[in-house]
Amino acid sequence: MKLYSRMSLLAATVSLAACVPSTAPAPVQRPTPAPPQQSVPRTDPAPPSVGFIPPQIQRMRGLEDVIGRDAAGLQRLFGQPRLRTPEGDAMKLQFTGEPCVLDIYLYPLRPGAEAVATHTEARRASDGAEVDRASCVRALRRN
Repeated sequence: MKLYSRMSLLAATVSLAACVPSTAPAPVQRPTPAPPQQSVPRTDPAPPSVGFIPPQIQRMRGLEDVIGRDAAGLQRLFGQPRLRTPEGDAMKLQFTGEPCVLDIYLYPLRPGAEAVATHTEARRASDGAEVDRASCVRALRRN
């Protein structure tokens, strides 16, 4: 009988061993590569990659003495700029005072021409809130 008990015990052990999870790592599932994307033809014209792009000129009442002036003319009107930021053939000049900060953007109107004021932005010096551009020009003007 002892032999029978040992055999039963061995069979039970083997059966239980089949229930224990394997410690071998699961095979790694690699994602299948996505099919190559097909290009869709553009219906809108792409911007030119090279060449001169003429700037848009801001037209607002009260800016007539600013728009079209070069950097030297703006300095005569407002004094020394707080910031002068050149970017290629363009430039940003910033003039400040207690009432406002005036950013003036200068771009050449044609290839090789000197950059002139084409756009302005104005904000309060205290909190950066947008203000009337013409009012800011009048407040910062020296003459």
